[in-house]
Amino acid sequence: MIKDPFQRLNLDREVLSVSQLNNRARLLLEDVFAGIWVEGEISNLAKPASGHIYFTLKDSQAQVRCALFRQNAARVRQALRDGLAVKVRGKVSLFEGRGDYQLILDAVEPAGDGSLRLAFEALKEKLGAEGLFASERKVALPAHPKRIGIVSSPTGAVIRDIISVFRRRAPQVELTLVPTAVQGREATAQIVRALQLADRQGFDALILARGGGSLEDLWCFNEEAVARAVDACVTPIVSAVGHETDVSIADFVADVRAPTPSAAAELLAPDGSELLQRLHNLQRRLILRMHNRLERERMRLEGLSKRMRHPGERLRQHAQRLDDLEMRLTRACQRQLNERRERLTRLRSRLAVQHPERTLKLLDQRLGTLAERLQRAMREGLKARQLRLQTQVQTLNAVSPLATLGRGYSILLDERGRAIRKAADTRPGQRLKARLGEGELDVRVEDNHVQPATLSLLD
Repeated sequence: MIKDPFQRLNLDREVLSVSQLNNRARLLLEDVFAGIWVEGEISNLAKPASGHIYFTLKDSQAQVRCALFRQNAARVRQALRDGLAVKVRGKVSLFEGRGDYQLILDAVEPAGDGSLRLAFEALKEKLGAEGLFASERKVALPAHPKRIGIVSSPTGAVIRDIISVFRRRAPQVELTLVPTAVQGREATAQIVRALQLADRQGFDALILARGGGSLEDLWCFNEEAVARAVDACVTPIVSAVGHETDVSIADFVADVRAPTPSAAAELLAPDGSELLQRLHNLQRRLILRMHNRLERERMRLEGLSKRMRHPGERLRQHAQRLDDLEMRLTRACQRQLNERRERLTRLRSRLAVQHPERTLKLLDQRLGTLAERLQRAMREGLKARQLRLQTQVQTLNAVSPLATLGRGYSILLDERGRAIRKAADTRPGQRLKARLGEGELDVRVEDNHVQPATLSLLD
């Protein structure tokens, strides 16, 4: 590896290999032309499966090969294509294998009007994905508006054209100008504020208007802030930006796009003569329908009159039917009463046969017998249990240690109440209790004959 690629060849005619020559040339180019910007047009674009991008950058007189490797290509947001004007940043290098002079790129940006067009397409795609262009979000324009707000420049032909259309077609509509800049740095912020102000004024509809111009002149209507302000408007809004061939982001977001400001005015200004003609047509249709309805109702009334019968005849028929129902009801009630009497007589006979007095006497006798048997069984059971108890008491006394104590024996207990069974369980001077047949004694061990006694003379 050569430490200094700029060192001159030795005077004794140093000979380089092709690889050494290309290596020195690459290092020299990368050191001198590192991080430069070049502008040109893309051609011969290639995107192999590796993820790298190769193309030729050219102008009217020359061209240079470019390589955009995968990690840098992933950061390029716009779609690259042949014929696109771009600005690229990178370093000049040499592909040593072929000796090809090339640019190794790390950034690609659109150039000139191409950058605005790409930004337009990118914002359009973004807002479209969010649903701001969906037809479900569009609000229908009012058929007969009374108050309309115009968001536009107070000077120029646009506002005059809109006023002229309304004076000619609908002079009764009240127009209010909400002034704003429509070009320049401050235009975007002013348009957003004007839309917010107009939306709070209770207009029936709004017109967002501007005359024609270049893409740069109309760019404030392609800003995301303006698009979202249009979308946030509750009031129906018509976008009329530029000429018929001009299209802006605001046109896609607005409820209705008009090709020109005058066309926007015509959409919201109903023609008075057309309305009058429509009113006359509706009046004629109404009169015709009223005549037809009256004729149908007259014919229906005549038919009902022919079918109608005198109410006296219907009353006589109902009276006769009422008498018949009354007689049938009387016969049915009498028949049910007779059946109920017969059933009551049968039930009384069965009840007399099954009177409970005899059963009660038999049960009373049985109860007396069972009471006597119960008392006798209780006496016999008590005697048997008393005899058994006496036997068990005698047996218990025979094995009880108290009986042994009664014969003159005693039980020695230590401080914990445990019985002393052998002398080794005690120590000289230990306090014990002697349990007798009657009462207890407190005793002290003088000598257990297991270990020498060393009692204090003062105890």
